[in-house]
Amino acid sequence: MSTYTVEALRPSADRKWVREIITPEGIPVRFTLAQGYERAGGFILDCVLQIVALVVVAWGLNIAVGGAQDNWLTAVVVVLAFLLTNFYFVFFEVRWQGQTPGKRKMGIRVIDARGGQLETSAVLARNLIRELEVWTPLRFLLARHFLWPDAPQWAALAAGAWGIVFLFFPLFNRDRLRIGDMIAGTRVVHQPKVVLVPDLVDEAKAAPAWVNPMTAQTFTFTDEQLSHYGIYELQVLEGLLRSDITAGHYDALNAVTEKVRTKIRYEGEVRDIDRFLRDFYAAQRAHLEKKMVFGQRREDKFAAKK
Repeated sequence: MSTYTVEALRPSADRKWVREIITPEGIPVRFTLAQGYERAGGFILDCVLQIVALVVVAWGLNIAVGGAQDNWLTAVVVVLAFLLTNFYFVFFEVRWQGQTPGKRKMGIRVIDARGGQLETSAVLARNLIRELEVWTPLRFLLARHFLWPDAPQWAALAAGAWGIVFLFFPLFNRDRLRIGDMIAGTRVVHQPKVVLVPDLVDEAKAAPAWVNPMTAQTFTFTDEQLSHYGIYELQVLEGLLRSDITAGHYDALNAVTEKVRTKIRYEGEVRDIDRFLRDFYAAQRAHLEKKMVFGQRREDKFAAKK
């Protein structure tokens, strides 16, 4: 079974967009804010999809009624347009964990600013505010003669100014938030890419190319020796084996090896401590998985043995 990790943060040139939040569980999470052009690109793609859907539905309805220009057909299209502009984003962001087709294409998503689960109420709030930010001034600019036939020129200028203020508002705050994000308590961030990393069990079985097979060590352990540790210790050991090699890495491996040997009363010679720990990890994991098949789960070394 392979495990997953997420891609590293972007180069240092983008460090100013990196933020860190503490989740309700007390876990620090780092993320990179989406840039303006990425958010705009996703929004434009979503708008194109909405327009295509509206045109297709209107065309289908027009064919269904035989080309008659009835008022009800116009009313249906207007209602559909309203539903699309207001609930298209809500539907996808709720179903796709903060993403729409446009956001997914741009590799960005919406998250809760406090690190919790993205709530439906927050998605509704951030998207309904878009009606005031974008759609209302845009409708007035494009169709003011229908909405307000005798509208004075200053009304058009006011609508234009309104749209410009909301359009450039993200440039005047540190986290590039629109009004909807501030009200809903959300952020738009880069979606981390999931990378498949090698399984430590497979790594433990494969000896490096430079190792002489005549002198290479392999280690076996009894069920009694494997009964001393639980899931928590296995995860800690995996973290150590996956950690970067630093000046103190070998000392840490050596210290852990001695503790494990003492705990399990391993009497054999250990010349290769890295191989010893990897073989122990593979055997310990197989032992715990076998126990779990029979409903015997041991969380850590303090739990009662079964």
